[in-house]
Amino acid sequence: MKKIIIAFILFSYSVSAQYTDINIIKEVKVKNKGVVVSAHPLASEAGAKILKMGGNAYDAIVSTQYALAVVYPQAGNIGGGGFLVGVKNNGEKFTLDYRETAPKNASKNMYLNKNGKADTNLSQNGRLAVGVPGSVAGFFATLKHCNIPMEKLIQPAIDLAEKGFAITEQEARLLNSNKEYFQKYNMTSNAFVKNEIWKSGDILKQKDLAETLKLIQKSGLKGFYEGKTAQLLVSEMKKENGIITLDDLKNYKVAERKPLEFDYKGNHVVSMPLPSSGGILLAQMLKMSDYENLEKYQQNSTQAVQIMVEAERRAFADRAEYMGDPDFIQDKTAYLISDDYLKNRWKSFNFIKATPSSDVGKIISQPKESTETTHISVIDKNGNAASVTTTLNGLYGSKVVVSGAGFFLNNEMDDFSIKPGVPNMFGAVGGEANAIQPNKRMLSSMTPTIILKNGKPYIVVGTPGGTTIPTSVYQSIVNVIDFKLNTNIAVNSPKFHHQWLPETVAFEKNFPEATIKDLEKLGYKAEKVNQLGRTEMIVIDDNGNIHAVADGRGDDSVGVE
Repeated sequence: MKKIIIAFILFSYSVSAQYTDINIIKEVKVKNKGVVVSAHPLASEAGAKILKMGGNAYDAIVSTQYALAVVYPQAGNIGGGGFLVGVKNNGEKFTLDYRETAPKNASKNMYLNKNGKADTNLSQNGRLAVGVPGSVAGFFATLKHCNIPMEKLIQPAIDLAEKGFAITEQEARLLNSNKEYFQKYNMTSNAFVKNEIWKSGDILKQKDLAETLKLIQKSGLKGFYEGKTAQLLVSEMKKENGIITLDDLKNYKVAERKPLEFDYKGNHVVSMPLPSSGGILLAQMLKMSDYENLEKYQQNSTQAVQIMVEAERRAFADRAEYMGDPDFIQDKTAYLISDDYLKNRWKSFNFIKATPSSDVGKIISQPKESTETTHISVIDKNGNAASVTTTLNGLYGSKVVVSGAGFFLNNEMDDFSIKPGVPNMFGAVGGEANAIQPNKRMLSSMTPTIILKNGKPYIVVGTPGGTTIPTSVYQSIVNVIDFKLNTNIAVNSPKFHHQWLPETVAFEKNFPEATIKDLEKLGYKAEKVNQLGRTEMIVIDDNGNIHAVADGRGDDSVGVE
């Protein structure tokens, strides 16, 4: 049974419902309670249960992430990586970078054939596409900010994997449509393939994954990066052309980075720095659109969309040329988000016509970035906030399940520029700054963000969506701050996306036709897409009232303490 609840103030937590009832809660208004917003109701409930046990926002984040690895296998993971942005109630701000890394045996030309042509199948599917997973290390790095030990935080995920849970209609459709890939890229049976078709309400049990999670529960970080699980992962590599070694796993390290911070209209934005391009892009887009006093215009009007598209165009051109792992390139963040640079960048804007992309950047094609990411927004009753985006990259990552361990591996190597000038699977282009090197982190678009007003959390936001992530976060933020829309409308209003190359602007199918036609007259090329992102947003007003919204584009749901 599937219940969709549009507005909900208080609800009782039911243990049995954790496995067979899917209670999708789209919108919550509360005060003096913690809330969790994620891509799956069972994961949000797991995080909310931890808050009820006395956990803080970071406890809830860890437990929700583990649960997503079970109930949302297309993107939730222990075989991928992600970014965390945190703001504590004492004013401390921090980020954790647990992005995957290139194995030590990776090389710049590893995906080129004998003719020097990029073979994107190798970077997107199978064992050679896998980067060294960072998620589990990231969960353990979060522990120093937590109140509850890992053994308890991981238990809800173990229960879900071991006892099973009812899948939704959307999950059944995805499992059925990817069955041939699961069979093609796996040499042994796994929990995701069965003879009959999957249907809504079927119970998905993952015994191997439960045992893997128990090893983490028992042995900590070594329960994943060393011992049985590590050996199973490396054995999986050896079945084909994978290159991850035991040393790669043992030597993986989380990077604690200084948050990217800037002000916007009296608010303080805290976002993710490189190797996420998201924070830089967000700063550039917000600042450039402010030069035109964006708040003067109506949301999704021709003028507002044109301003925002042109800001997106210029930001993404910079992404292609300048951005990569800051441990391997010269980090030009301060320059790229400075007013001197951006005002000069904006001089070519005018309302008369579209700016050709060739006018704002040298044309080098970009890698595409998977839309199959997942985001969690959390605030606890004490005002600690966390925003986390995590991913396998493509839908179910590389499609490879570690035999005997039960989890999908990422295909994150495709987020490198596998050949400068060649697009990755989501069309983003990259140059030398994002070329493959051993132990390097691949560039990302993930944009977990927390906005402060008067030093306290005001907006906690993020979304999946590959290269559409920064633009969806950007639009959600200006919907609240500039266009004064409530949280529900800010999240669920139709969105658009432009990324410099290709030249087209993508519009969701329900976007106002009049605006699209006006933009086409100005020289913009439009295309329709089914959806852009699945934004999870929390807004806290000056009186401490919390308005949490889970995107209506999927099974996303809010959990309440």
